[in-house]
Amino acid sequence: MTAQKINKFVSRRIIFHIDFDSFFASCEQQYRSELRNKPIGVTAANSRTCIIASSREAKRLNIKTGARSYEAIKVCPNLVLVPADFNKYFEVSKKFLNICKDYSPFTELFSIDEVFMDVTRTHDLFGGPYKTVDIIKKRIKSEIGEYITASFGISHNKLLAKLGSGMNKPNGIFEINKEDVISVYKKAKLTDICGIGERIKRRLEEIGIFNLIQLRNCSLDILIGEFGNVEGQFLKSVGLAIDESEVIPYTEPTDVKSVGRSYCLPKNECDKRVVLQNIYELCEEIGIKLRRLNKKGRTIGIGLNGDRHIHFRKTFKEYVNTGSDIYNLSLPFLKEDFKNQKYTRQIHVWVSNLEDNKNIPLSLFDYANKQEKVTNVIDKINDKFGDHTIRNGFLLYSNKLTTVPNGYMADKFERMKLTKVDY
Repeated sequence: MTAQKINKFVSRRIIFHIDFDSFFASCEQQYRSELRNKPIGVTAANSRTCIIASSREAKRLNIKTGARSYEAIKVCPNLVLVPADFNKYFEVSKKFLNICKDYSPFTELFSIDEVFMDVTRTHDLFGGPYKTVDIIKKRIKSEIGEYITASFGISHNKLLAKLGSGMNKPNGIFEINKEDVISVYKKAKLTDICGIGERIKRRLEEIGIFNLIQLRNCSLDILIGEFGNVEGQFLKSVGLAIDESEVIPYTEPTDVKSVGRSYCLPKNECDKRVVLQNIYELCEEIGIKLRRLNKKGRTIGIGLNGDRHIHFRKTFKEYVNTGSDIYNLSLPFLKEDFKNQKYTRQIHVWVSNLEDNKNIPLSLFDYANKQEKVTNVIDKINDKFGDHTIRNGFLLYSNKLTTVPNGYMADKFERMKLTKVDY
């Protein structure tokens, strides 16, 4: 039974959003006591040039995610750089999920350091919402570690619960009731809302919307005219603080919706061939992942951060699951902006709109079917003898990348292989 069905007779839902504080850095400080109370920057495992997470001490010095290490060290000469250990972070996340399941069967993994819980029908068993939060916080301290803390947002829907968890960090609690929405929206920024990034923020500002109150007062017709029906409806719902989406338990089968990979280049890369090789390599990594999931996708996105931000996303007619197809389909749409890029520092590639192979008709073209058989043979060889034993000639002189998990939680969910819990 879903949370939505259970709650239809309940007048007010009670949703928690739990967000770990400085998660990667706190995990390192928990496991390595010599790092405690020091400013640390977690770097990609393959490179120490880009900070992917900062400790609370570093954040107080304005050292943010995405900062270049050498620039951060100028600000804080005693900054300690620590390579990321994602196996450690996944283990901590799994421990936390096993704590959450004791307080609600409706616990949704949102990202490696974020969880939604629907406690509408269970909080009274533990003394109410705030007492439940207190119990979970104490268990985090005793079972995971005293240096790892989490902030809680409480509200009647997921949208406001997530907004609330960021309002009283670190280790805080913030509740948003219906009567609080206007006052909270006056303080919050557009980008504090999940789903509103810099790109959408800029487009909103172009039509005169600079804050959440203005978004709330904007007509639906204007939003649909600017953003289309789906995104326009979403933005209007955000303005009105409406979110009827349910909490999906992580014990239920969760279909992977997208697969993505990202890479932080060791330096500001001006050589476009090197950048294209790295894009191709990420496409290959995604293709391998899709084939292991027995899936194909037809929406491809690429983002490049450097002297400019380039973002491309397009849905194609054909489904693909090979690196060469992902790369070749997207390249013509990327080239126009890319040729004016002076340098590139970060690359993001993702494929969404996925479908199981069994649901996709075989190609009418013999060449495509033969190519798929060749790809399967190459996969078997690489599985046996190691990744990139056989690789595309375009990558012959490129370095093997060590990719890091990114924002595509469906892919992370698959990687975590969470223990199924029976209730």
